[in-house]
Amino acid sequence: MIAVAMFSSTGLVNDILMDSGMITAPVNFLDSDQHVWLAMTGWSIWKGLGWGAIIYLAAISGIDPALYESAKMDGAGRFQTMRHITIPQLMPTYLVLLLLSIANLLNNGMEQYYVFQNAFNKEHIEVLDLYVYNVGMTGNSLSMATAIGMLKSLISVALLFTVNGIAKRVRGESLV
Repeated sequence: MIAVAMFSSTGLVNDILMDSGMITAPVNFLDSDQHVWLAMTGWSIWKGLGWGAIIYLAAISGIDPALYESAKMDGAGRFQTMRHITIPQLMPTYLVLLLLSIANLLNNGMEQYYVFQNAFNKEHIEVLDLYVYNVGMTGNSLSMATAIGMLKSLISVALLFTVNGIAKRVRGESLV
């Protein structure tokens, strides 16, 4: 609903663009087949920013304050502290989030694409999950949809083990 309220032809973004004189007529962000992938990528990033911020803030709050105090007493500035304390302490959290992202790479949030699909962008918005849904539910080929879903899962597991192996070689530690 927030995306519809912001990006519809009478939404906040169009109001701001029209009030500032950047456009003269409202832009149909949701009813257009142009830049569909850019809009979907932007909304996916927007959806994930809050969760990512919470995870990283929790990891930063778990860093021992004595490390920061000793770095300050040794004369380290803000950027040196960030480079030598914060980033290395965040690497395990980053590794976990990277592995989760890679394992979930082929799952691109079918519900988001399903909700924003309309007659204008239908042929430009179909992703793998939406294709599986359409094959299984509207095409009545549940066996084909199941096979595609299983293949997608196998590829995700292979990607997970590949990235985990690379992380083990680079950092000397792995999760799986």
